[in-house]
Amino acid sequence: MEITAPAIEQCLRERFTPQQLEVLDESYQHSGHVGANGTGVGTHFRVRIQCQQFDGQTRVACHRLVYDALHEFIDQGLHALAIEVIRTGPSPALSGPGQADNHPATR
Repeated sequence: MEITAPAIEQCLRERFTPQQLEVLDESYQHSGHVGANGTGVGTHFRVRIQCQQFDGQTRVACHRLVYDALHEFIDQGLHALAIEVIRTGPSPALSGPGQADNHPATR
């Protein structure tokens, strides 16, 4: 399996039904960093996704769903994944202090 933005996008479209989805290969920005493979592609990605399956889920739960969907890519060398969840509705209620979504910078 080749690690490319179109392959990741196809995987996410098959797993979820996104209203919005953008996958960017940002590997070229990390040349020389740990995890870079020297080609400038296939190691560092950004995913922006909006889908109803994330409604009522915390940010961390949404990220876990995306990581689970992409585990084969991660096993093959996807080194870094920035995930931006676009909400279709209000964020879920927090269950208490210490929750990642409780900090304004993580909403």
